[in-house]
Amino acid sequence: MTLGPLQVAIDSQQLTETEREMLLSPAVGGVVLFARNFNNPQQLSELTHKIKSLRDPPLLITVDQEGGRVQRFKNGFTLLPEPARLGRIYFWEPGLAIQLATTLGWLMAAELRACSVDLSFAPVLDLDRGLSSVIGDRAFHSQPQAVIALAQAWIKGMRQAGMAAVGKHFPGHGAVEADSHVAMPYDGRSLSAIASSDLIPFQRLALESLPAIMAAHVIYPQVDETPAGFSSTWIGDVLRRRIGFRGAVFSDDLGMVGASGVGDIRARVDRALQAGCDAALVCDRQLAEQVLSTDPLPRHADGKLSSLRLARLYATDTGADLASLKASAQWQQASRALDAVPEVFYSQAC
Repeated sequence: MTLGPLQVAIDSQQLTETEREMLLSPAVGGVVLFARNFNNPQQLSELTHKIKSLRDPPLLITVDQEGGRVQRFKNGFTLLPEPARLGRIYFWEPGLAIQLATTLGWLMAAELRACSVDLSFAPVLDLDRGLSSVIGDRAFHSQPQAVIALAQAWIKGMRQAGMAAVGKHFPGHGAVEADSHVAMPYDGRSLSAIASSDLIPFQRLALESLPAIMAAHVIYPQVDETPAGFSSTWIGDVLRRRIGFRGAVFSDDLGMVGASGVGDIRARVDRALQAGCDAALVCDRQLAEQVLSTDPLPRHADGKLSSLRLARLYATDTGADLASLKASAQWQQASRALDAVPEVFYSQAC
């Protein structure tokens, strides 16, 4: 069985029989976990083991573990600072910030891997323009070159821990005020204006073999009248052909208000896949079951190629549980490095 195009969610900390049946559908390729699925590392490891034992090849297990206000797993995990802290340090000590970004990328990924989570949807590559409350301190910096430097280091740390990276939210969510979770954001700039600023980190890192990208639920009307995650212009023309990106493309959660303008949940899934997404996120279980109850089941537009792109995102097995990881010299050194960051850097502006 290959990996299907749907990335779905479950309701609680244990699998129900209904959810088991859902995850066995050939249209499903992975599970997105949230804070509601987590109590402690042992419970998380038991849950991920049960999910992975359902199928061969196993389903991808993913989570948003960026740090700061977007960290789904906390109890027993290192509490990571918001990425903007690294940007403030970068303003004063670029070398220290880059070193810390590598350390934090490794720390985040190594702890997730110890609980059999394959992928964190990180890092954020958006620019913090002081407009978007939903992005804000999730972004490293306001300047493209600083974002590139810090994201490169973060991705390096993730890779050292055996985890792929997902850059988001293509082609940039930082220049709009509206939150796509609850509204439909519009960015009225031209393609050339976006390409000369927000698009730069995505283009640079895509050329450096970034494994995956997540598209934004933002409309850029001078480029296309549909949100980027449903746009063959953005995904097929700009990202694939002009930039030359060959990794996997994820939609953002299709249950968000920013995705609602293209139809019901099945229409959103189909539009995202037709536009060039390899994986469509449906993070509400009931919505996922609606999609899976329709005929025919959703399929990759690129067939086996999309499934292959997703299969490349499996994390390598560290062979250690979280307690063993924390006893290692590398984890203890990383933890000390985080604790040693001077507080003065945290309050300085970029």
